[in-house]
Amino acid sequence: MKIAIITPTLPPYAGGIGNVAASNALELAKLGHDVTIFTPQYNKAKDFKEELTELKIKRIKPLLKYGNAAFVPALHWMLKDFNIIHLHYPFFGGAETIWFYKRKFKKRGAKIVLHYHMDVVGEGLFKLIFKIHKILLLPRIVKMVDKVIFTSMDYGKNSDLAKLAAKEPNKFIEVPNGVDTSNFQPQDKSQTLMSKHEIKPEDKVVLFVGGLDKAHYFKGIEGLIEAMSRLRDTTYSWKLVIVGSGELKEEYFNLASQFKMEFKTVFTGYVSNEDLPKYYNLANVVVLPSIDKSEAFGLALVEGMACGKPVIASDLVGVRSVVTQDVNGLLVKPKDVEGLADKINYLLTDTDEALQFGKAGRRKVKAKYDWKIIGEQLDEIYNGLNPKTKITNSK
Repeated sequence: MKIAIITPTLPPYAGGIGNVAASNALELAKLGHDVTIFTPQYNKAKDFKEELTELKIKRIKPLLKYGNAAFVPALHWMLKDFNIIHLHYPFFGGAETIWFYKRKFKKRGAKIVLHYHMDVVGEGLFKLIFKIHKILLLPRIVKMVDKVIFTSMDYGKNSDLAKLAAKEPNKFIEVPNGVDTSNFQPQDKSQTLMSKHEIKPEDKVVLFVGGLDKAHYFKGIEGLIEAMSRLRDTTYSWKLVIVGSGELKEEYFNLASQFKMEFKTVFTGYVSNEDLPKYYNLANVVVLPSIDKSEAFGLALVEGMACGKPVIASDLVGVRSVVTQDVNGLLVKPKDVEGLADKINYLLTDTDEALQFGKAGRRKVKAKYDWKIIGEQLDEIYNGLNPKTKITNSK
């Protein structure tokens, strides 16, 4: 089956949607499908080095771009002869292109799958723009597609698509994000990284992994830094390690300095997917302190759980489906700085509980969030939409 995966971002950009799109493509290719990823070319070609050399990728020069939005009209003529068009959303510019040319794709027999990662909330003027888009365009985009994927039905039933999902329940399905459990697994702490970041053997490490750009404003890093400042005088020593890159990094560094935490906070910058497991295995606890429902799942949580780490996350729809309270981690009210500090302190001091949470998290990931399992779920969806092109040896 010929499959086109359309995504607004892709590694080396550090973002969940791109990582999910790449991992989906890898698993589908293993199952025998002919998969091509289409994504905007944000970087100058001469400065760019492709990381995902094992995949077929077409990076398209946008006619217009802003942040992670890109108008790519050339996309429509690149998609002929594909059986499946799998669109990762939000992709402002890309989604509208697919919608505008939907009749052409349908006439060719292509089936369109919408992978709905999250509602788009935004701040300031963008909040108004996204609201208008939600009212005028999003229902039309959903209407044109043959299947809608939620990363959890918990999120879907509380999302901007909740009413549409209630009207056509058979059109909507759950396929979670995942992790490569053979790559992300418990291992000894990297002495090289500990030396590089001046982490002592006795230091307890609190880890955050995510984008530090404006598109990821909702990650709640400000609250995490403030929460850690309340643990400044604990009897144990600790380090806050923030993995990620983006234009807000300096702002977060300055905030850490204001709290007199510049020597207890490590900003690693961009870390490749290859090296990420080493960072997770430095951690005593992995934290995702997001502030609103722009966070729909939390890929960093399953990556941390796969490495046997206890997790703490904001009690948000979707996210709470990943974290089983008091089993593999703890949930905290969004923006509750004091509550976040208390829960971090609890898991840093109760090492037995933290260890049990980590083991339970690893078990849950292997049972539900392994990319191989998710690839097979996607394969089943595609074959259901296109039974005539079913790959008989794909399982």
